[in-house]
Amino acid sequence: TAPFCFSDTRIAATTTTTTTSHHHRDHHTQTPANRRTNTPLSTIASAKNPRLKALRRLHRRRERERSGTFLAEGEDLIAAAELAGWRALDGYRRAGDPAGPAGFHEVEGELLAGASTLGSGTRVLAVYEQRWSPPAGPLCVYLHGLRDPGNVGTIIRSAHAFGASCVTLGPGCADPYGPKAVRASMGAIFTVPLARAEQLGELPGELLALSAGAAQELRGPLQAIAPALTLLVGAERTGLPQEVLDACRRRARITIAGDSLNAAMAATVALYELTRKPSRVRAS
Repeated sequence: TAPFCFSDTRIAATTTTTTTSHHHRDHHTQTPANRRTNTPLSTIASAKNPRLKALRRLHRRRERERSGTFLAEGEDLIAAAELAGWRALDGYRRAGDPAGPAGFHEVEGELLAGASTLGSGTRVLAVYEQRWSPPAGPLCVYLHGLRDPGNVGTIIRSAHAFGASCVTLGPGCADPYGPKAVRASMGAIFTVPLARAEQLGELPGELLALSAGAAQELRGPLQAIAPALTLLVGAERTGLPQEVLDACRRRARITIAGDSLNAAMAATVALYELTRKPSRVRAS
């Protein structure tokens, strides 16, 4: 086998012109008249617009880490953010398209596609502030050396589905706020607390390592194992390093018929097993 409490807040509208030179964090409240009528803002029609340049810079992890912000693209993700109460720092939609909340900047279609990380472009995208929390139980998922952003995002999605307390990123992991991970999370990036940990001592509860070579088969539910627990998941090819395995009080494997599961599927199966309720059906 080989990371909130939200209020019901509307995304703030912003104002701009095609010559505005404010940083993407700068925004102003939309006028009441515009909010009521959904009057479009001035259309961005230049590839040299500073706001578009700022969006393109967010494709790079270094810029996301420097600014503490990230991109979400597509109507579903924008809707998920709004439902979770996340306030967009800036929002953009294709000119003439009704997608997205009132007050998003309109951008010529080709220019918006150029600011998107999607090959087919997008109708709407927005910039949000990253949120980080301390690792927390009772059920924490810890990822170590998971470099594939699709796996990271899918595990965040599974953590949401099975009610995990948080997803904690250890050394060598892909950026959970990168575009591919955000898309793979299917909106769970806005509901599952994310944490970072450099040392295993920062993790809550007992440490349970998923390991293909473990003697014990994984069996839940969580309450039968420990009151609080961290599930450790490693990279697909190499798994968890030996020093990490040695630090874990418990190790368990997922019994399968084939050769392997990818990291996201292994974490999903493990979360199901740890959170399932004992069957009340009597054997015949």
